[in-house]
Amino acid sequence: MGKKIKKEAEPPPKDVFDPLTIESKKAATVVLMLNSPEEEILAKACEAIYRFALKGEENKATLLELGAVEPLTKLLTHEDKIVRRNATMIFGILASNKEVVIHEFASLCLANMSAEYTGKVQIFEHGGLEPLIRLLASPDPDVKKNSIECIYNLVQDFQCRATLQELNAVPPILDLLKSEYPIIQLLALKTLGVITNDKEARAMLRDNQGMDHLLKILETKELNDLHIEALSVIANCLEDMDTLVLIQQTGGLKKLLSFAENSTIPDIQKNAAKAITKAAYDPENRKLFHEQEVEKCLVALLGSENDGTKIAASQAISVMCENSGSKEFFNNQGIPQLIQSLRSDSEEVREAAALALANLTTCNTANANAAAEADGIDPLINILSSKRDGAISNAATVLANMAMQEPLRVSIQNHNVMHALISPLHSANTIVQSKAALMVAATACDVEARTELRNSGGLEPLVELLRSKNAEVRRHASWAVMVCANDELMAVELCRLGALDILEEVNLSVSRKNKFSEAAYNKLLNNYLSLKYSLTGYLSSSNIISDGFYDYGQINPGTKLLPLKDLCLQEPSDLRAVLLVNSKSDVSPPPSMEDKSSDIGYGRSISSSSSLRRASKEKTNFHFSTGFGSPTEDKSEPTSGRNTALSKSTTKEKGSRKGRGKREEEKVKEEEEVATAPKLAGEGSPDKEWYPPSDPDFCVYVYEVTKSIFPITNIKEQIEALAKYVAEKMGGKVSKEKLHDFSWELHISELKFQLKSNVIPIGLIKKGIFYHRALLFKALADKIGIGCSLVRGEYGRAWNEVKLMNESRKGLIGALPPPEVYIVDLMFHPGGLMKLRSKEADLYRYL
Repeated sequence: MGKKIKKEAEPPPKDVFDPLTIESKKAATVVLMLNSPEEEILAKACEAIYRFALKGEENKATLLELGAVEPLTKLLTHEDKIVRRNATMIFGILASNKEVVIHEFASLCLANMSAEYTGKVQIFEHGGLEPLIRLLASPDPDVKKNSIECIYNLVQDFQCRATLQELNAVPPILDLLKSEYPIIQLLALKTLGVITNDKEARAMLRDNQGMDHLLKILETKELNDLHIEALSVIANCLEDMDTLVLIQQTGGLKKLLSFAENSTIPDIQKNAAKAITKAAYDPENRKLFHEQEVEKCLVALLGSENDGTKIAASQAISVMCENSGSKEFFNNQGIPQLIQSLRSDSEEVREAAALALANLTTCNTANANAAAEADGIDPLINILSSKRDGAISNAATVLANMAMQEPLRVSIQNHNVMHALISPLHSANTIVQSKAALMVAATACDVEARTELRNSGGLEPLVELLRSKNAEVRRHASWAVMVCANDELMAVELCRLGALDILEEVNLSVSRKNKFSEAAYNKLLNNYLSLKYSLTGYLSSSNIISDGFYDYGQINPGTKLLPLKDLCLQEPSDLRAVLLVNSKSDVSPPPSMEDKSSDIGYGRSISSSSSLRRASKEKTNFHFSTGFGSPTEDKSEPTSGRNTALSKSTTKEKGSRKGRGKREEEKVKEEEEVATAPKLAGEGSPDKEWYPPSDPDFCVYVYEVTKSIFPITNIKEQIEALAKYVAEKMGGKVSKEKLHDFSWELHISELKFQLKSNVIPIGLIKKGIFYHRALLFKALADKIGIGCSLVRGEYGRAWNEVKLMNESRKGLIGALPPPEVYIVDLMFHPGGLMKLRSKEADLYRYL
């Protein structure tokens, strides 16, 4: 074996410090070592100091003079167990050095321990609160400071606060406000700020003249560093009615308001406004504040350049305006400043100002007008595009309050408000959704506004809100749909988007339905009569058939009804013919029969469609405060069978014919327009506007019944005459025995072939069965104001029901029985009337 060669030791790395052993015989050096980052040095230093302190009282005093307490305090929470143990042992030894020193270090230890949750629990469970409260009266300022700091940390917990009140801690804490040391005063105020959240503590503070101490601090300029904390305590105390009365009786409330108004420190003004806000939630407090003219102070604070102060003042106004006197005061002073705040660069300021305006304008037309006069509409609409949900909902509320008045509503509409509402309607926040839908309901009260909403794409998100799980969103969305469905064009569009299906589903749920969802459903159907008749097979006397109505036949729930345009452009088929009602609103004398035959076809009748366009542009007389506010539907039918409103409109038509010269000029102009329009559905550019097919024969019918039947004063005679007229135009009387020989199907097929479509204008049908005649009767009856319903039966049956008073009861004094319902015979004995529940009527409906 070879000889082992001893390896040379590798030299230590150049970047590593060589170990150094230090021996120290001076306590000062070891005290400095307490700041070392190394755990081993800390443990040894603590051990050395512990042995040094054990040797006598002088050594303990020396360690205190060398400042060992501060670094040792930090070591009480060190990560290393040994370091923590040794530091605690040193404090135990040092605490034996005289009583004051014991108190100082013991309270310091507790103050540091109370900063952590586990320390708080241990101090409380070991009864630490009582000795700490006793130490508040110590002659040593350090003991006071440590004790109140520990108490402040402990009272963050509710259980500790309750025990503190039992120990009557408020008087010694109030005494600390007289201390010459600012840190002790500040900790005392902070502690009072926490404990006065409880009613019992506020009562103790009041009983111990605590408000006097707090007001003295506010009156002393040299103590301005304590003013903010003092105001926080006062804010809590003002929530207590007895305290507010006391401070008001002693003149302290005026001092407080004057102090807030005249202070130049923004935080002080802000806290003063917050104090008013907290107290003003109580109605009695609001009354006291109003008597002290707190509104003047708040208006002054609105003029501050500090955003925090503006926000606090706006919030205080929001609460104070629950008092009617305050609400009236802010009409002239406050609203202009709030409108100015709406233009702030700070979104928080805009949100708070909008909240104040929302509360000020609710149920107050004077304030709504004042906001408009201060040019508030434009900034409010701008806020609808804010990033803050609160600002959007507040601004929408103000605008909805304004829209209750028609002049203001028009002004709002002129600011392109419908386009501004699109983003809020798409919001994910339910409060914003609710307020946006409410605003639609408030502003979409005329055709132009609804058209703007539709063109801006607002109907789709509005319909989606009907599905919301939030009850208020669903209610307001239903309200808005009810308002938007106030004309046929919008009702048709809303149904196309699925509003009717959603509302039907909602109304089937007991928990989800509401009065507005039911009213909206009825409004959609009543303004889209074509769909209503197809779905329900029934039109009441209040459902007035207008131009563009078509009878597609019975459809099942959930089935989509195609628009009239789509049906007109379809090729003829074996499906049931679609019956169309279309006439001119301005009736001229009947043209010759030769002229009539030439007008058949699916051209674009400018004369008839222009009346539709004019009707769609007329504003509905629908006010936010009346129609907007009531979801109930008027379903009553006139007992006489005559529709008063329709009679008036027909009378207008009759009177308008006196100006024959003007009508002739209009007729010539319309004929020129017809000449330039394409005659057939397939002709012309597809981009041109589509109009429903004209029906000159039906126009003649309207003219003739208006001239000959409308003047009849007896309702029964009117009905009989109209029934005979309808039967005559639809093929005359048909006996029951020869009903099967009445070849109406062939006639309808020929019309389909001639028109190249399934849609047939009602006036072109010369051989009509039950449902043809019933529709024509209803359409003509509506034109001259005869109240009748249209009912669809089975097997091609349909009939009209009218209400007539029993002749034998007329002229009698006393309560009259309800009118009786009759079915009008249009087939077998035209003009005959059959009681609804009679055998004859049953045969008519089912045979």
